[in-house]
Amino acid sequence: MTTGTLLAVCRVHALLPTKDSTGVTAIDKRPVDGPVPVHPLGLTGDVQASRKHHGGPTKALYAYSQDDADFWARELGRDIPPGLFGENLRVAGVDASNAVIGERWAIGDQVVLETTMPRTPCVNFARYLGERSWVRRFAEANRVGTYLGVVTKGSIAAGDAVRLVSVPDHGITAAQVYAGLDEEQAQRLLDAAGAGQPLAPQVRKAALQGLRVASPA
Repeated sequence: MTTGTLLAVCRVHALLPTKDSTGVTAIDKRPVDGPVPVHPLGLTGDVQASRKHHGGPTKALYAYSQDDADFWARELGRDIPPGLFGENLRVAGVDASNAVIGERWAIGDQVVLETTMPRTPCVNFARYLGERSWVRRFAEANRVGTYLGVVTKGSIAAGDAVRLVSVPDHGITAAQVYAGLDEEQAQRLLDAAGAGQPLAPQVRKAALQGLRVASPA
C-alpha cells in the first residue's frame, strides 16, 4: 500500500470576522508542533465556527496534498504554505483529492482516519485567500482535497508516515463526487453502502442525484 508523509498538522490560529450570520470563520489554520491529539471531532485545540457546514464526525479533519498546493503555487504565483487552504493535514505522497471514498489512512503509530467527502469551497475561503473568482477557479480545477472521519484516535505529528491501509472496491473518489456522478458511479457507491460501506449524508445525496439525472421523471 502507498506510504506518504504528514508534512504539517494545522489548527486554528485566530478566528476572523466574516459578513455571514456566524460572524467569524476558523479558516486561519497554521502548523503547530506535535504531537497533537486527535479525537472523534478532530484535533485538540481546533474549532469550526459553523458546524452547519464544517466539522462533525464526517468532517473531523480536512487534508490537502502538497502536489495540489504546488499546482496552485504555480497558478497563483505565490506560496501556498500548510494551512492556507484551511486544511488540518498537509500530506505528501498521498493524493487527497483523488482519495477513494472510505479508504483508510494510518498516520503514525496510533491514528486511523477514513476519507468521507470532498471539500466544497465557500465565500469565506475566497475572501480569506483574496483571489479573483476563487470559488469558481478552485471548483473547476477539482483539486479539492478530502475530509476525513476518525476511526482510531491518538496523536499525530509532522513527519509521521501516512499509510494507505485499505481501499473500497467501488473506486469512486472525492474528486469524482465533487464533479458529479454519472449513473454507473452513483450505483457503485450505493451498492457499496448497501454492503456496509458508510457514506456521509452529502455523498449519499450526490449518488442519489446521479441516479435522478440519469433517469429523469
